[in-house]
Amino acid sequence: MPIPDYQSIMLPLLRLSAITPGNEIPTREATESLANEFKLSEQERTELLPSGRQPIFGNRVGWATTYFKKARLFEATRRGYFKITQRGLDVLKQNPLSINTRLLMQFPEFAEFHQKQADPGEKVPVDGIETQTPEELLDIEYQKIRNQLASELLERIRQCPPAFFERLVVELLVSMGYGGSRIDAGRAIGRTGDEGIDGIIKEDKLGLDVIYIQAKRWKENNSISRPDIQQFAGALQGQQANKGIFITTSSFTKEALGFVTKIGSKIVLIDGNQLAQLMIDHNVGVSVAASYEIKRIDSDYFTEGS
Repeated sequence: MPIPDYQSIMLPLLRLSAITPGNEIPTREATESLANEFKLSEQERTELLPSGRQPIFGNRVGWATTYFKKARLFEATRRGYFKITQRGLDVLKQNPLSINTRLLMQFPEFAEFHQKQADPGEKVPVDGIETQTPEELLDIEYQKIRNQLASELLERIRQCPPAFFERLVVELLVSMGYGGSRIDAGRAIGRTGDEGIDGIIKEDKLGLDVIYIQAKRWKENNSISRPDIQQFAGALQGQQANKGIFITTSSFTKEALGFVTKIGSKIVLIDGNQLAQLMIDHNVGVSVAASYEIKRIDSDYFTEGS
């Protein structure tokens, strides 16, 4: 089943806290129990937010717990633990069919908290249909900005001369830790003159092994086919090499992708989208326009003196 949104988690979470012996329950245990109740697969339990820093389900349980604390349905008992309050028990006695932010807005503490999340003067709509946590929304919007930037990067690259693209590829690989210095890597471009090879770069700073490069600045709808990869593989054999990177601004056909899995040479295929994402990750051709930090409580700081 799909991973439940954080509001769908609320009622089962409140019920779970009410039947827990002594009422106190660790967040980690609650997350595991709820995952079992929702019959989540192992993949669904471990699926990460777009940022890759936290499981989606755990994040949603965490925010449901936070909202209950703000509404005074839960209280924190110690680090990583919480328990249901009398108010929480009273809500359960009403036998609600579901619990969402609309229901929680009846409690002034939560209403004040919810309003503070908006911009000053903005009235927060209370429709009970929110499905994503604040961190999820931030991740989603970040990915939209990133994907738009990737699209713009590819469009700009396709307008540049092939020689510029070859230099860009080497610059990216050096930024990723290959090739030693930029001077050494730059000298490798076009040095071999062999068909199917655009350059050579060191695999590591010591030059213990080399990687052969093929760079194709092609239009979006002009995919790299299996014969193109076969030609590159043949060029590697001619150099008695077994490692290569084929980078393109377009894409690869299924036949091309399948071919590299069946040959002895190790050839990595990087399509246009992967290329743009790597450029963003390693700050090649892009610069930081704005930076935001998400901070959490440092629990160790508050326990040092206790």
